[in-house]
Amino acid sequence: MDLTKRQQQIIDIVKNNEPITGNDIAERLDIAKSTIRSDLAVLTLTGILDGRPKVGYIYSGLPYQPMLHEVISSKKVEDIMSSPVIISVETSIHDAMTMLFMYDVGSIYISEGDNQELLGIVSRKDLLRSMATGQSNELAVAVVMTRMPNLIVATPDMPVLEAGKLIVNHQVDSLPVVEGKGSNRIVGKLSKTNLVNLFVELSTSEE
Repeated sequence: MDLTKRQQQIIDIVKNNEPITGNDIAERLDIAKSTIRSDLAVLTLTGILDGRPKVGYIYSGLPYQPMLHEVISSKKVEDIMSSPVIISVETSIHDAMTMLFMYDVGSIYISEGDNQELLGIVSRKDLLRSMATGQSNELAVAVVMTRMPNLIVATPDMPVLEAGKLIVNHQVDSLPVVEGKGSNRIVGKLSKTNLVNLFVELSTSEE
């Protein structure tokens, strides 16, 4: 699969103006930022551009590798997802914070019952914010979690490239992977680390 004309234009703009924000890129192309979100996601996931929060996009210097793009496009979320950290909705904020640092993760998934249905997500930022506002650490984590259906999720059969675009476009560090087909049972986690590991693995095998 070759890069589109617009994707090549974006690369040239970033090369000549880095670091540059998505808004500035869209302005130079005279189109809405929403129009180029997918292009930016593809260029970031294939390693050509590097997107940095509050900084913008920079050119990585890596060449476009069509075969690498093809392999990434053929991968499913279930091929690279990792095991999530799951706690019950009754868990205290204190215990959630302990688990967050114990497992060195950025977010924890909240479920209820043995079927592990996804109820919400609590992030490191959520827990630190609760401490800063003086909320009791003995309160249930449900008080500070982000609840369904206000969550972006992936399914095991979703293409990695599509899931990666969700991570980039929604500016999140990971996606809960749910069973799908009407079920929100948690089956995994797709993180930026999973995507980076895939890219490094494939890039190394291309050498």
